[in-house]
Amino acid sequence: MPALPRLLRVMLYGAIAVAVVAPAAAANAAPSAKDLQQQVDQANANFEKIVEQYNGVGERLKATQAEADALTAKMAPLQSQMDAAYASVGEIAVRAYKGGAMTPMAALLSGSPSAGLIDELTSLDHLARVRQADIDAFTRTKTQFDDQRKALENLLNTERTDQKNLADQKAKIEADLVNLTALQKKAAAATGSSGTSGSGTSKAPPAAPNIGGGAGTAVRFAYGALGKPYVFAAAGPSSFDCSGLTMAAWRAAGRSLPHNAAMQWSAVAHISSSQLQPGDLVFYSGLSHVAIYIGSGSVIHAPHTGTVVQVASVNMMTPYGYGRVR
Repeated sequence: MPALPRLLRVMLYGAIAVAVVAPAAAANAAPSAKDLQQQVDQANANFEKIVEQYNGVGERLKATQAEADALTAKMAPLQSQMDAAYASVGEIAVRAYKGGAMTPMAALLSGSPSAGLIDELTSLDHLARVRQADIDAFTRTKTQFDDQRKALENLLNTERTDQKNLADQKAKIEADLVNLTALQKKAAAATGSSGTSGSGTSKAPPAAPNIGGGAGTAVRFAYGALGKPYVFAAAGPSSFDCSGLTMAAWRAAGRSLPHNAAMQWSAVAHISSSQLQPGDLVFYSGLSHVAIYIGSGSVIHAPHTGTVVQVASVNMMTPYGYGRVR
């Protein structure tokens, strides 16, 4: 093979060197501030989904516990009835024993039955049958209650396990988020930027709308929460997560909402963007985030860990949908 011209050899070796060195250099290059911000935003989004799942499990756990408590309360009067029935049967047995344990048929065959004895024994026999029927009915009911209670206990155990698993996931994501936020601050210091997340950027709040009714109360509550920190699974009074804020705002107005964005979506009347009024709820991120509309194209929300309750554009993210509390 003829020798390559010197210039061609230099160009070829240079290209090989670039091909080998460039990837290593790129791999070792520190991520840009933009890359870090994207990582933080993604971690925040993942964290919020876990938090809302955790809140949802908590809501289901409360409902299941309430159902179990109601079942226990319902059993109390039945237990009293059963105790009374057992006591009556015992009394009947004692009376029959003292009377010689004579059945109505035995009295008839004895040759000298008295009308009073037969009447008494017949009454005792009838009463015993009635009480025994009460006991049998209670036994059947108690069996059904026991089966239902066992199913509820199994459900409670499953939900408690789910809650623990989600709490473990939350703890890991939160630890990762602390590291990412530290990197974000370093990048922000190097570039001189503020380092705040785009989805959580606060804008100056517009004047509070002068509206009455429940919506006005809810909006005024949201204004009063501005500046309070985001804390997962919190619903006030000193800190909030997203669905905790909307739940607390409408609770102040006398309306009950679950502490979960997806459950809140199921609880409200769905409306269009053109129908939005202060107090309505705006849902985002596949129902893993919710905010309260305050008018003028703005919402108040609790964005994510490391931020505070703040005002943002209603289109800070692509809305999933809009809801009105009924």
